[in-house]
Amino acid sequence: MVPITKFRAFGASVAAFVFVSIAMPPLAAHAQAADSPETTISSLNTTLLSTMKQAQSLGVNGRYQALLPVLTKTYDTPLMARLAVGQTWSTLQPAQQAAITDSFRRMMIATYAKRFDGFSGETFQIVEISNRGTADKMVKTQIIQSNGKPVAINYLMRKSGPEWKIVDVYLDGTISELASRRAEFSTILQAGGPDALIASLKKQGDKLLSGS
Repeated sequence: MVPITKFRAFGASVAAFVFVSIAMPPLAAHAQAADSPETTISSLNTTLLSTMKQAQSLGVNGRYQALLPVLTKTYDTPLMARLAVGQTWSTLQPAQQAAITDSFRRMMIATYAKRFDGFSGETFQIVEISNRGTADKMVKTQIIQSNGKPVAINYLMRKSGPEWKIVDVYLDGTISELASRRAEFSTILQAGGPDALIASLKKQGDKLLSGS
C-alpha cells in the first residue's frame, strides 16, 4: 500500500517524485509524439505501476533495479545536480561533479524503491500541459487515491536533445524539489565542501536500500 503520508514524506527527501497511473486521461488519449512530455510521463508511470504490483516479491533492491533504467532516462539528473549545487558547481573538479551527480541519482532512485512498496488502487491523471518560458513545459498531474481524493504533482520538463526530461517536481503544485535540494546542498557544502555532500548523498542512498 502507498498511503498519502508517503506522498508527503517525499517532501523531505525526493519530495514530489510520486505518481501512479493505471488509466490514460482524456488529455493523453490523443496520439502522442515519440518525444512528447506525455509520452515521457506515461512510460515512467507504466514502470512504476508494474513495480508497485510486484513490490513485495521484488523487495527494495529489486525495485531499485527495476526502476533504475527508466528513472535514469526520465530525469535530467546531471542538470538537476548542477542546479541544486548552484554557483559552487563551476569551482568543482570534474570528478567531484560526476560523483555528486551519480550519488544524487542513486539516492533519488533508492527513494522511489523505498517508497513504492505496494499498490492500493491509485490512478494518475494529466490535467494540463502548458508552456513555461520559451523552452520548458509544465505538466500538471493528479494522483487520485482509492478514496477519490486528488493530490497535485506538477513536473517541469525540458527538452534534452530529442527527449523531454523532468528537471523539477512540485508537490501540492507549489513545493519545488530543486529549491529544497538547493537549501540542503548549500548547508552541507558550506560546512564540509563537496566531499561532505557526496558522503551525505551516499549515506542517504545506503540507508534507503538497506530497508531501514
